[in-house]
Amino acid sequence: MVGAGAVGGTIGGRLAQHGADVVLVGRGRHLEALQRHGLRLVTAAGSYTLPVPAVDSPAALGELRRDDVIVCAVKSHDTAAVVEQWAGVPVAGNTTAGETLPIVCAQNGVANERTALRLFQRVYGLCVWLPALHLEPGVVVSRAAPLSGILTISRYPHGIDTVAERIAADLSRSDFDAPVVSDVMRWKYGKLVVNLGNAVQALLGEHDSSSAAELVRACQAEGRAVLDAAAIAYTTDAERRAVEGDRMRVRPIAGVTGGSSTWQSLARESGTSEVDYLNGEIVLLGRLHGVPTPVNTMLQRTVARFARQHRRPGSITADELKALLPQPFPIPSPP
Repeated sequence: MVGAGAVGGTIGGRLAQHGADVVLVGRGRHLEALQRHGLRLVTAAGSYTLPVPAVDSPAALGELRRDDVIVCAVKSHDTAAVVEQWAGVPVAGNTTAGETLPIVCAQNGVANERTALRLFQRVYGLCVWLPALHLEPGVVVSRAAPLSGILTISRYPHGIDTVAERIAADLSRSDFDAPVVSDVMRWKYGKLVVNLGNAVQALLGEHDSSSAAELVRACQAEGRAVLDAAAIAYTTDAERRAVEGDRMRVRPIAGVTGGSSTWQSLARESGTSEVDYLNGEIVLLGRLHGVPTPVNTMLQRTVARFARQHRRPGSITADELKALLPQPFPIPSPP
């Protein structure tokens, strides 16, 4: 698991709980805590300390095995560096990871798989619906039950094979649903539309309001308009709800509060965020296909500025955020 934060830590922890041979790859204080104390996985059902091995680089593992799977769970802006670092790692049988091993992109956004395909022959997309938090070194919080998440998988750019089916089987034994589909990118583009609202939540924190809801509707409406203009297929909210049903609901956990992955980046004052690969993806496609994207452009720039300045969630109001838009700006009505 390359990236042991909210997503990588939860998936890796659950796999390890159910008997899979897992190694977490992390950095900084989080890695130090993992190596000293193990992974603490907090859930609504209880807290578990898991002695999962943790390393800082492929060099610490030596030669990889031919049946290893690399799961990339870093933020999208770190994907290129991860792919470059791991593609040339030796694999038993005088080959390399890029030539032989599957890499699974368990990430938000839609650019990661294409980046991985430049150096890896076998790339798989994983659409991640997984409410989880990572705000403290050594600790990840899985907030959903009874399933920890729904992880839809296929080969990239499309297709089903035995590797996808075997990965899905391991995930399905580990408190996840893992549907195997032929078109995972359609699911990831549908998730992208939902994730556009992450920027609003990250900036406003708990200061929710009707103005915040208007901004979320506006950025998502822009997203759908851009994808339609680009003739890119994406799943609908109704399709997602049909798969999710009542099997994955956020449960209250005493002493735990938090938000989306973008919110967590600002809350940790990491200095970076994945906004360029969420709202920024829609801005890019809008420019390519002649569709204006003023709301997503404003959100991309504002989140990036907040990250650089180490400003935490909630340090701007919804009305102040709306004032950054070109005026007058029509906000879409609820559907």
